[in-house]
Amino acid sequence: MSFTITGLSAAEFAPLFALSDEELERRGVIRKTATSKPGFPCRVTLEDAEPGETVLLLNYESHKAATPYRSTYAIYVRESAKESASFTDALPPVLESRPLALRHFNKDGHLVGASLALNGDAKEKIETAFSDEKVAYIHAHNAAHGCFAAEVRRAQSLPV
Repeated sequence: MSFTITGLSAAEFAPLFALSDEELERRGVIRKTATSKPGFPCRVTLEDAEPGETVLLLNYESHKAATPYRSTYAIYVRESAKESASFTDALPPVLESRPLALRHFNKDGHLVGASLALNGDAKEKIETAFSDEKVAYIHAHNAAHGCFAAEVRRAQSLPV
């Protein structure tokens, strides 16, 4: 089953980088400098920030469904992120080496399954999940910290 993983919109976060640290703090956002790689996974570029890069740590509503499964948690966004990364039938660098909790949702935003991806088997787990027609999309979360990593959608086939 073909799938696409796309980063969040850079435009959504760009105005935050112009704010002072005090203004960010009032919004519950922290400006940080990446100190290691891996360690600061950007949800726009789907890559880890390079040491020395500026990132924002903020709370993000990753699952906006009007269901009990609505979800928010902390994410990082790189200041240098200008456009969303997109991957088809491949994992972005930020997902390749981390254990992932994959939450399977139906079209109405209700959880219909879940799986744990370890040891480089995330692609296989995603394809297996999409073999179930009830699964409309998958949210990948970093298994240890629980933070949202990326949304996985069935790839749309183009008309011939």
